[in-house]
Amino acid sequence: MKNRICDLLGIKYPIIQAGMIWCSGWELAAAVSKSGGLGIIGAGSMYPEVLRGHVQKLKANTHLPFAVNLPLLYPQIEEHLEIIEKEGVPIVFTSAGNPAKYTARLKAMGITVVHVVSNVKFALKAEAAGVDAVVAEGFEAGGHNGREETTTLCLIPLVSDALKIPVIAAGGIADGRAMLAAFALGAEGVQVGSRFVASEESSAHPAFKQLVVNANEGDTVLTLKQLTPVRLIRNPFYAAIEAAEQAGADKEALAALLGRGRAKKGMFEGDLEAGELEIGQVAAGIHDIRPAAAILASIWTEFLAAKQGMAEL
Repeated sequence: MKNRICDLLGIKYPIIQAGMIWCSGWELAAAVSKSGGLGIIGAGSMYPEVLRGHVQKLKANTHLPFAVNLPLLYPQIEEHLEIIEKEGVPIVFTSAGNPAKYTARLKAMGITVVHVVSNVKFALKAEAAGVDAVVAEGFEAGGHNGREETTTLCLIPLVSDALKIPVIAAGGIADGRAMLAAFALGAEGVQVGSRFVASEESSAHPAFKQLVVNANEGDTVLTLKQLTPVRLIRNPFYAAIEAAEQAGADKEALAALLGRGRAKKGMFEGDLEAGELEIGQVAAGIHDIRPAAAILASIWTEFLAAKQGMAEL
């Protein structure tokens, strides 16, 4: 397929694997890139030397384009930026911060920059900062989410109508039908997270992968809005958060309850009771754990079939 996202990122299919903390290591990113999409290493859960190792292993595994997701509020961002430059990372997806601070610096390194947004206001700021494209992520998405709770169905046309640069849709996309819908709304690519969590190459714990496969409609909820909104699978940790919020807990009390390493405990170490289990609403439609290449091929085949079906109406 030829469009602005494929041309910009140098990929065959406009399908991007999200850079998810604790789930997106080099093995998943390499598998997606080798299958014609764009694989992303999730740097938000990595110490600098860990990131370096993942980038080097990915480069040794494939010469195809890949990216690193870089949360701009990460405390060791300077070390990450140094590694990104020295290792020749070609594409960076920035998130969780102001792109104006780092976009020009990244582009001066010859890096393509894509920024993740959850509303039109931040999309316009990202475009003004000089990013090459944006990911518009709707309320359905897993992990940290926008405060406005704007769904993908509403967000994508709002952002694509407001910007000149290409838009990548995210949130609730796990198959080719959803991809076609996103394109109809103005997107030129899709970013897929939850579906790739339940892949063989994902670095998520097997117990968490199986929990995602077993998830039903209504099993996820957006919570911790006083801190940073995050979509979680309901479990005893979420129940404790819900009880604290109903009792009137303030930000400090919620932060103390959250503690440190809660997402690692759940998604990477497999503690399904006390861990923070981040996943999107679309988990209810995921029913198996498959190789990343098979997931990507299925999305593309479904997209083409759905596109043909619509053309025949």
